Amino acid sequence: FSSEGWTAEELNNWSYNTSQSNVTTAREVSTKVAEILRRTGAEKVDLVTHSMGGLSTRYYLKNLSGTASVDDWVSLGGPNHGTSTANFCFSTACSEMRIGSSFLTALNEGDETPGTTNYGTFWSSCDEIINPDESVLLSGATNTGIGCVGHIAMLSDSRVFPGVRDFVR
Repeated sequence: FSSEGWTAEELNNWSYNTSQSNVTTAREVSTKVAEILRRTGAEKVDLVTHSMGGLSTRYYLKNLSGTASVDDWVSLGGPNHGTSTANFCFSTACSEMRIGSSFLTALNEGDETPGTTNYGTFWSSCDEIINPDESVLLSGATNTGIGCVGHIAMLSDSRVFPGVRDFVR
């Protein structure tokens, strides 16, 4: 993004405890977004997420009034409808990512893409973590297939960035 003209002030990278509930992380996202808006004076932010980060940010959008503060939301390989891979992990976050979990059932109930936020997903037919691959797709989102790109490789693959860049422009 910086090589495309975004300034350091416009870019924020944030990490979180990946074992905790997505609800807890969503509250942290809410605090972080409010802090960025205060600091920059911007009216809205764009969120680009990877993997489980898509779930906590969707929870923020749907349940914590986040759509008022987010213009564009992007998910790279997010397990929006669950992943069988989560069956082999036992943290709270993993149990929430399991297909049919009460967390995902509630998150996907009704409108999967509420508010005026623009939603975009990027999914791979070779994602070794999100199974089934189609779990990434959201009703009401711009769902973009990126071919055969590994789950972690989505973060650096030259075919993914132009699509993300153009979506948030």
